[in-house]
Amino acid sequence: MNEYDSNRIYDSVKKIGFQKTNDQKNADCYVLNTCHVRDKAKEKVYHEIGRVKKIYKQKNKPIMIVAGCVAQAENQEMLKREPYIDIVIGPQSYHRINEVLKKFVPNEKKEETEFDTISKFKYFDELENKSNKVSAFLTIQEGCDKFCHFCVVPFTRGPEYSRPIKKILYEADMLIKNGAKEITLLGQNVNAYSYVENLKEYRISNLINELEKYSELKRIRYTTSHPKDMTDDLIDCYANNKKLMPFVHLPIQSGSNKILKLMNRKHTVEEYIKIYEKIKKINSEVEFSSDFIISYPGETDDDFNDTLNLVKKIKFINSYSFIFSPRPGTKASELKLIDNEISKERLNEIQKHLFDHQINKNRLFKGKSVEVLVENKIQNQAKLFGRNKFNNSVIFLGDENNIGKIIKVKIESTNQNSLFGKIKKNEDMKAA
Repeated sequence: MNEYDSNRIYDSVKKIGFQKTNDQKNADCYVLNTCHVRDKAKEKVYHEIGRVKKIYKQKNKPIMIVAGCVAQAENQEMLKREPYIDIVIGPQSYHRINEVLKKFVPNEKKEETEFDTISKFKYFDELENKSNKVSAFLTIQEGCDKFCHFCVVPFTRGPEYSRPIKKILYEADMLIKNGAKEITLLGQNVNAYSYVENLKEYRISNLINELEKYSELKRIRYTTSHPKDMTDDLIDCYANNKKLMPFVHLPIQSGSNKILKLMNRKHTVEEYIKIYEKIKKINSEVEFSSDFIISYPGETDDDFNDTLNLVKKIKFINSYSFIFSPRPGTKASELKLIDNEISKERLNEIQKHLFDHQINKNRLFKGKSVEVLVENKIQNQAKLFGRNKFNNSVIFLGDENNIGKIIKVKIESTNQNSLFGKIKKNEDMKAA
């Protein structure tokens, strides 16, 4: 979503004369768009500002903007801690960036952190999405009403908001006309999408089925989903929709019901497994990925072992796992942390299992031909990058003319994160 938001910010500032530049030593304005899920992201902001300071030591400083969720959560603290920052602007105030820049006065700090989601989307709905990427992102929903005790999203993105379906389809149409062959629908709780018009409710399943009708569009994905909102109409899409990729990113966070309750996740392990089994029954090809928070306050060895057992049961094709990182303002930030050495041991152990599953899953592709949507050329190399239907990265030698096409690649080797191969000979390429 930060990538999508960054592109939309650029679409906006272009209207007042700003252009992207690769010449970082002569920029008039820096925008650091931030995430607040983990503390490391916040600290990276200050490191990046320190780097910019060195570049402009003998020159007029650029306008320094910190945008996104760190700006929303840490606004006044950031302005006090780092005087080099001129403007902080939260994710629901991006529509005001042009006005802020036009009124900018050196040494006069500015904060824009109001929750104004409706106005933001109304503004950007009138602003053409200029993205011309083969694989494009499209926000359909923002915010969260779940209030998981570890999560800062409700405080930085606000309550759940679903965009009008006509506006989403209009933007999708623009993206497809600009060359998108794949669209990933985005939301903090993307499968909570619910828009009511003329007494009819539209869900993410309706969007997926509408996108299916575009002949130029070849692939549909969505992220990130919540188990609570994995409804039967969405699950049925895996049986009926040919363009929906057989890949589900469905965070569970823990394999212990006790910990899930402490997290306020609003689902159980059994409910999660039921969703998994229902989708696999409908379409056995579907692969799952997930997120795990390790050493959440109160996690015992037994709780951790429950998570290990879940990982052994559902061999995830991909996963993200981190030691619990307290976010200011959340309920979990007040809880006692688990010993750091124990936490590291647990993380190492679970990652060994998760990574082994990834490696073994990837090895199954060796010697096989996979369909790859070619997205781009790797910088300074004669290799192309694309992804298969399970979201695996695929790297291979090829011509730039293949970008935007779905081609067959024979996999010759693999590692934990990627597949490597060559274009299958005598295979007609399917123009995408």
